[in-house]
Amino acid sequence: MVLRNFEELSSLVEKLREEGKRIVFTNGCFDIIHAGHVDYLEKAKSFGDFLIVGMNSDSSIKKIKGEKRPIIPENYRARVLEGLKPVDCVFIFDEETPLKVVKIVKPDVLVKGADWPIEKIIGREFAKEVKRIPFKFDISTTKIIEKILKIYGN
Repeated sequence: MVLRNFEELSSLVEKLREEGKRIVFTNGCFDIIHAGHVDYLEKAKSFGDFLIVGMNSDSSIKKIKGEKRPIIPENYRARVLEGLKPVDCVFIFDEETPLKVVKIVKPDVLVKGADWPIEKIIGREFAKEVKRIPFKFDISTTKIIEKILKIYGN
């Protein structure tokens, strides 16, 4: 399921809590989905019962990464994420950080990549636990874009 509305997210979280589900939250741009994303999301899901993925909207990514990004529009990115086995819910947010989303979700486990120092993980104070996942694959959207440009030119 893909959500954009904070009230819907709040209702979902309330229902999950009533059911005793352990909620995991992570976030990112997920611009060009690759093996690193899939591995990361599988590991994130292993920490609980229900994985909510906060996904930056197109306007949010432009603020963070510049006017040329994202490569893939948000509705396509959300559809791909939604179709991945470990992902139970995608929440598209417009802010530059997921703080507002994390405050609503108050996850049992907040997950980020191991490249994030704990003190820089947004919303960590609203989570019961924070987990940092090391990357298994040496790949990123930026590296994919660079390779395409190198092979096919500007």
